[in-house]
Amino acid sequence: MKHDIASIEHLSDLSSFEEIVDVRSPAEFAEDHVPGSRNCPVLDDRQRCEVGTLYKQVSAFAARKVGAAYVAENIAQHLRQHFAERPRDWRPLVLCWRGGQRSASLTHVLRQVGWDAQQLAGGYRTYRRLVVAALNELPLGLRLKVVCGPTGSGKSRVLQAIGHLGEQVLDLEEIACHKGSVLGSLPDSPQPAQKMFESRLLVALQRFDRERPVYVEAESRKIGTLHLPAALIETMRAGCCINIDAAFAARVDYLLRDYAYFLRAPEWLNERLSSLRHLRSAETIARWREQVRDGDWRALVGELLEQHYDPLYFRSQNRNYVGFAAPQNFPTDDLSPSAIDALARQICARST
Repeated sequence: MKHDIASIEHLSDLSSFEEIVDVRSPAEFAEDHVPGSRNCPVLDDRQRCEVGTLYKQVSAFAARKVGAAYVAENIAQHLRQHFAERPRDWRPLVLCWRGGQRSASLTHVLRQVGWDAQQLAGGYRTYRRLVVAALNELPLGLRLKVVCGPTGSGKSRVLQAIGHLGEQVLDLEEIACHKGSVLGSLPDSPQPAQKMFESRLLVALQRFDRERPVYVEAESRKIGTLHLPAALIETMRAGCCINIDAAFAARVDYLLRDYAYFLRAPEWLNERLSSLRHLRSAETIARWREQVRDGDWRALVGELLEQHYDPLYFRSQNRNYVGFAAPQNFPTDDLSPSAIDALARQICARST
């Protein structure tokens, strides 16, 4: 192997470098990247498109002439803006899509300066292969305690409160930027790409002490548009279930607080209700739209729970979660913030 090429077999090998420099375009970097890496593109999105078009429509030589000029200009800019203060013993790992010319260009210049820069063999694709392999194995050994309860039971808030008490928590909905239900989209918070979600998920999984339990909320195979790894779903469905048995009125009150942004954006709520049209009759959707128009929020939430969410939830839990047949049960008629904190303490006291 060349002395400027780094071959990694485990994700932990990445920690031997002081910094990971990703030279792919901003759009490629936004889709997924090594957590903590710095994006220093040698071709930006427009330049990459231009060079790619020249390669396909003119010739590889024409593309390389234009691309080389862009790469030289961008590397010079990165040297001035990002690397000027790096010490003599700085040792970065440089990667592009597949360990090709883009990362080789920056690695060559950094080594000419005098830094021990290394180019990642296989580039991002090597990293991605290791992520997929780790997600197939890492969840299988976790001791998961699955927090269950129908929509509006405050599961996410209870999970967060459990985390504040010092327990290990895997907050999948936070990582996915979604509340998990059909109406779970968050305003101004788009979901990450699938690959980015998996990178962030892996970081969370790697932090856990495998000798201690991990609390996680019951989820389906998808959170919004994102798919959970099969190994994680398998482990969750075999875990011990903790059921929050909240009174119906408390659940309605909780949802009116937790989804308050819908009340401020009725047009957006109506758009989300349209996604239920293949599950509910046109008359039902029309009635829910009228309730939105009239601001009859309590009636709307109650009907959504009774007619849509609850039937789906109980069918899913009984079918998919082994522990749901005999869960630890925690009844409550109050889901206020203080009551949720108290509920989290009860759960920790009884289930650790």
